[in-house]
Amino acid sequence: MIKMYPTFSIDSMELTPYLFFSGKGGVGKTSTASATAVGLADLGKKVLIVSTDPASNLQDVFRMDIPPTITPVPTVPGLDAVNLDPEAAAAAYREKLVGPYRDKLPQPVVAQMEEQLSGACTVEIAAFDEFANLLTKEKVTQGYDHIIFDTAPTGHTLRLLQLPSAWTNFLEDNTHGASCLGPLSGLAEKKTLYEATVEALSNKDRTTLMLVTRPDQGALAEGERAARELSDIGIKNQVVIMNGIFEVNSAVDDDIADSIYTKQQQVLKDMSEYMRSQAIYQLPYVPFPLTGIDSLRKFFTWRSEGLGPDYAEDISFLPQVLPGLQAIKEDLMEKSQGVIMTLGKGGVGKTTVATALALSLAKAGKKVHLTTTDPAAHIDQVLKDEHISEFLTVSRIDPTRETAAYREEVLSTSEKELDEEAMAFLEEDLNSPCTEEIAIFRAFAEVVDQANDQFVIIDTAPTGHTLLLLDASQSFSKEVERSSGEVPDSVKKLLPRLRNPEETNVIIVTLPEATPVLEASRLQTDLQRAEMSPSWWVINQSFAATKTTHPVLRARAIEERIWIKQIVDVEAEEAVLIPYMKEELIGSEKLLKLVMEGDNNAN
Repeated sequence: MIKMYPTFSIDSMELTPYLFFSGKGGVGKTSTASATAVGLADLGKKVLIVSTDPASNLQDVFRMDIPPTITPVPTVPGLDAVNLDPEAAAAAYREKLVGPYRDKLPQPVVAQMEEQLSGACTVEIAAFDEFANLLTKEKVTQGYDHIIFDTAPTGHTLRLLQLPSAWTNFLEDNTHGASCLGPLSGLAEKKTLYEATVEALSNKDRTTLMLVTRPDQGALAEGERAARELSDIGIKNQVVIMNGIFEVNSAVDDDIADSIYTKQQQVLKDMSEYMRSQAIYQLPYVPFPLTGIDSLRKFFTWRSEGLGPDYAEDISFLPQVLPGLQAIKEDLMEKSQGVIMTLGKGGVGKTTVATALALSLAKAGKKVHLTTTDPAAHIDQVLKDEHISEFLTVSRIDPTRETAAYREEVLSTSEKELDEEAMAFLEEDLNSPCTEEIAIFRAFAEVVDQANDQFVIIDTAPTGHTLLLLDASQSFSKEVERSSGEVPDSVKKLLPRLRNPEETNVIIVTLPEATPVLEASRLQTDLQRAEMSPSWWVINQSFAATKTTHPVLRARAIEERIWIKQIVDVEAEEAVLIPYMKEELIGSEKLLKLVMEGDNNAN
């Protein structure tokens, strides 16, 4: 057994006023942040918990509506909560910049300003604006002992925390006033605010980055990347919280429990020296859902010894027999081309499902292109660079590469038509952080356009990023036209293709747990408003579909039944169930086996 770490305990730690919880999607950021907030309030501290995630599930954890205004949590004296709403913030931000010009400038000019402020990056800038205002507003911050930020999955968090430097540098270098955010006069006032925010984030006496991770290779790799990159921009006061440490019950002979324990111990043993050098604390793998105040209160103190024989009762787990992933493959085999998108909360297994389907279709002789728009891009980790078929190609939409290529293309196209001053204006426009979002969007459209003679399977980013990407397509079309003078056919055809069920299959992936299912349900509602209806729900990593006898895992399985029934009876048109797999799903052989398992009946 390897070295274990001290248990994360707020009453024995000196915590800074600002606590940022970050990490890969699905590692337990919201649960840990919320439990910390409740624990500090119970110690008599005045606490504010803030969600900056476009796909926030803070309301699920606290089981109450949390608006974009500071609201008391009734059952926890001393605790307030707020959900920063990126869309509402963007609308207010847009109106603040455009409103003063409505009666002063010609309508076409005002319309152009509104278009410039309609992209997804404006939503992120506006959300950051709210975050910066909160962090630097003394009349708010002085009222609390601690402000806890439950941030979005790592890729979004890095972007959010890097924005102060990006925009500060852009404003310092800007001389013409060009920006996809509109007139410089609307941004100049923010320079001092951004500088103050950078100072607060990098002050080790005021801010601690709580990197939440799990004893999982992908989660640790992304946690390390976040730790290094945030350290590079000055956020060096970091603590690692290793969530979900599994304890084996020596009195129970259970191969699934043994496999979880063995995998975790091996991952911890192989952890990099960089991560070992951090202050590391651990939290247990718990059998109960981390929703509701009572569950949050016992999260930090729970021990498996408390489980009695009730958790080992012999019950019928599944509400009905559900097919396995093979059912989706058989459905797709009737086609020769189309777009397949896996969506869902971070950490639910989108990459695994997308890659397994791509491999199985390619092995069956279908031409397949597998790609990801996720900044974390885990396809290479899952495939291990194996290509089992000449019918399969793999790619990644790389933000840095796509942005550079897009910038170069626009400049080279324009240099023959624009004078020196106009070119300088355009170059400054293209140095804006917004250009990255435009470039990624266009690359996404180009990949989807390849589905004319093959399957294009897209492993998408976590829910919030995906929704921003899809919802922004029309405004980005206008932005591309404004920047480069034309809209590619791939962009024009994107939304009609995604909305056509004959051309696009949307697959929602979830775990049979409260937060992933509730978030997946909201995702489905948003997709339906955008005229996109999911074809399948994939219920992944289910203990209820196994014969485990370990009391902790049995308790998890019993809880799962509620959410499996919710999906089958209420949410999904069609659903498939994947049992918890004892083996690490890495490499083509194991991934193909996942699709070939067939129906699941508590196997």
